[in-house]
Amino acid sequence: MIAATPIDILGFALARVDEGIGAVIVTLTGIEGSSPRAIGAQMAVAADGRHLGSFSGGCIEAAVIAEAVAALADGHPRLVRFGAGSPYLDIRLPCGGGIDLLFNPVAGRGAIAALLAHHARRQAAGLRFSLAGIEAVAGNAPHATGWQGDDFHVAYAPALHIVALGQGEELTAFARLAAAYGAGITAMTPHAASLAALAADGFDTALLHTRTRLPPLASDRWTAILFLFHDRDWEEYLLPHALGAPGFYVGAIGSRRTQQRRLAALEHAGVPAAHRERLRTTVGLIPATRDPATLALSALAQIAEEYRLVEQGMWPGLDGLFASADQAIRPAGL
Repeated sequence: MIAATPIDILGFALARVDEGIGAVIVTLTGIEGSSPRAIGAQMAVAADGRHLGSFSGGCIEAAVIAEAVAALADGHPRLVRFGAGSPYLDIRLPCGGGIDLLFNPVAGRGAIAALLAHHARRQAAGLRFSLAGIEAVAGNAPHATGWQGDDFHVAYAPALHIVALGQGEELTAFARLAAAYGAGITAMTPHAASLAALAADGFDTALLHTRTRLPPLASDRWTAILFLFHDRDWEEYLLPHALGAPGFYVGAIGSRRTQQRRLAALEHAGVPAAHRERLRTTVGLIPATRDPATLALSALAQIAEEYRLVEQGMWPGLDGLFASADQAIRPAGL
């Protein structure tokens, strides 16, 4: 994992509560000028000074920890300004801006445990932070992150899940890089050596026995599906079913000519236009990559960019295309 995720931060706080140490969740609720972090960014601080997360890359973290420990000692939430306009004259942000931080001592495990349970079931949920405490908010479409009256709501989307199909170094390089980024990976391949290498690294894997049978696999609106085959014969049957499954992204590598042939083949196979339009005709943000590592970086960057839009609720709805938002990818007739 490259950096702590929002769920990691909540898990850290809950673990400290379970240890009997106590913890504070600190939430970025306002920005004046610029800031290294976005609204809703969080940090967890334990009573003994241990912490996870950051707001400035190091220039105010010591002050935040001290404020959090003080809030935990008196048991009361507090909203504090750091930087421009702050009463702390000796604490300044390098960018010259100001940030508002809401400090919430974790009074019990209920709210955070409930949020983590929803997250484990890949359900969208949120937490409501206020000067009165922390409350869990469940639902398929929780409020967007931000102030809702006197409460500050933070939405937590299920983690990015990527189904990668392919073989050789293109597949292994992508799976390893995406896992380091923090995505959940399911790797599907007909190649025994690739399967063994990925399984040895602890990846969720599935063997593609034939070109006409896709193993049952759950996908949802937070899933991306990426085909990394150079042999397009493996796509002929599998790609149409992937295009009909829930998910915010379906891509398949190939040149512009390959993409044109691919779309023509999908139309000839009777794949509905709404499904065909889901296919990314350009995979990745770096054009004309020629090595597995750069291809992996290029494709992952594109997927991560589009997942961020899903997290923020800015991605066009896809529910009308599918019978269910949480169905399995299964070939017809199975």
